[in-house]
Amino acid sequence: MNALALEGSALVGRNLRRIRHAPAITVMTQTMPIVFLLFFGYVLGGALAVPGAEYRSFLVPGLLVATAAGGLMTGMFQAAQDTHRGVMDRFLTLPVSRAAVPLGQAVADLLVCAVGTVPMVLVGLAMGWRIEGTALEALGAFGLLLLFRFATTWAGILLGRVSESEEAAGQLGSATFMLPLLSNAYIPTDGMPGWLRTLAEWNPISAVATAVRALFGNAPVPADAAWPVAHPVAGSLLWSLGLLAVLVPLTVRRYARR
Repeated sequence: MNALALEGSALVGRNLRRIRHAPAITVMTQTMPIVFLLFFGYVLGGALAVPGAEYRSFLVPGLLVATAAGGLMTGMFQAAQDTHRGVMDRFLTLPVSRAAVPLGQAVADLLVCAVGTVPMVLVGLAMGWRIEGTALEALGAFGLLLLFRFATTWAGILLGRVSESEEAAGQLGSATFMLPLLSNAYIPTDGMPGWLRTLAEWNPISAVATAVRALFGNAPVPADAAWPVAHPVAGSLLWSLGLLAVLVPLTVRRYARR
């Protein structure tokens, strides 16, 4: 365990240096939610009615969750680069734990996400969004965001590792922008057609977004929604921990293969 921690720490440093020298993907995944916040908040906010909450109070937590879901894209791009540029072949020749390589990437991504959340929160506060819950509830909301980011990053790492090329990973990663649109991150689901509402409410993003809104005190929990949204904190934990329980061993096993 100590060896894994040391190896993981070294690989966290390696991934942070890589992000610093090639920040384009991180900048895109962190700045696009701010652009969406300004666009939806000022351009479309007046045309959208959200029962029981101002739209910006509804929108900011949803965009924070959409940013957390961006771990799917960044994890995929970085893992695909390492796989198809021969970096992984070099790692496999070193006497290091196979778990240390994806763990280092996931932890580095989590640190970058935690820092990148600060500008998003500051922009939201400048637009009038406020945290209405207690300090403990707010910490719980940020904890759920980081846990979800950690889970989505592992999903991205696995997909990047099995991708056929960097181009294929890029195309699939770009398509992940659709996932927040098929959730309640931007608009409530109660106005959607029945089949689409069911799909959206079983999207993990919807459970996490609802939990974050509830913990921030920005919107009530809908009682007539699907189970993960009607019980958002439990649903968020089950989604995130369930994904990690499945994805971590699969990813480590895949990293052990050439």
